[in-house]
Amino acid sequence: MLSILIPTYNYNVLPLVQKLQKLANCENIAFEIIVLDDASTDSISIAENQKINQLEHCMYELLKKNIGRSRMRNLLAKKAKYEWLLFLDADTLPIHDNFISVYLPHLDQEEKVVYGGIKYQEEKPSDDKLLRWVYGNSREALLAEQRQKAPHLSLLTLNFAISKSIFSKVTFNESIPNLRHEDTLFSYDLSVEKVTVEHIENPVYHLGLESSEIFMKKSEESVVGLKYLTDNNLLPQSYTRIAKIHNSIRKSGLAPLARLSFKIVKRSFNKNLLGSNPSLFIFDLYRLGYLCSLK
Repeated sequence: MLSILIPTYNYNVLPLVQKLQKLANCENIAFEIIVLDDASTDSISIAENQKINQLEHCMYELLKKNIGRSRMRNLLAKKAKYEWLLFLDADTLPIHDNFISVYLPHLDQEEKVVYGGIKYQEEKPSDDKLLRWVYGNSREALLAEQRQKAPHLSLLTLNFAISKSIFSKVTFNESIPNLRHEDTLFSYDLSVEKVTVEHIENPVYHLGLESSEIFMKKSEESVVGLKYLTDNNLLPQSYTRIAKIHNSIRKSGLAPLARLSFKIVKRSFNKNLLGSNPSLFIFDLYRLGYLCSLK
């Protein structure tokens, strides 16, 4: 009935699997939990994850070669034997014990995607991790009613269910560089195919709170990935707000001024974003400036 699919890399996913196995057993449904490890190098997490194979209906496999986020998810779907696929990121954890039971009524005969949402723990982290926490709470931890206003663009691929029949039509694009925004492209491809995205209140905690410096680096990678998608006509400029504004700047001939301005303010922007009171307005300007600076 349900295949729970978890990609991981250098992360101990055993507690998540144990939790999910317990919740699924309580529902008396046919299920499997498959964990694919994208060639981790951390021996401690590998040793812990190998214990998954001792759990009933659970499987852990360590890949010999790193294949990237898109191919990992597609491979997980190929290995799944049930019609409904529930994808979860390794650094998530169900908030409520009815996590599986809340999903089940929505896993019907309709071809669709069901997204449960995400939350961040309420306790404020240390200053060096504050940017990711502020961004996540403001832009990602949205109620279903808010997400439903832009159903496809609000889809994050860390906690969603999809029917196998839909996944046979719309998969993660394996031809793009492993630079993030593969989930944005996936959501756009779903919209092109007119696949319904249903938003429900069934969130997981996002536990993997990286430092502000690492989040800034990933954000820059994400901007590069977005530029690749738009430059190669895989994603229309109008699909994301940042690409739409960048396109307007470029068409108006203001790109050189934007590049110069970004060069001047970049250091002060960094100081704010890595500090104790990061501004998301400055974060948006930083990403836009960084996009304008790319050739």
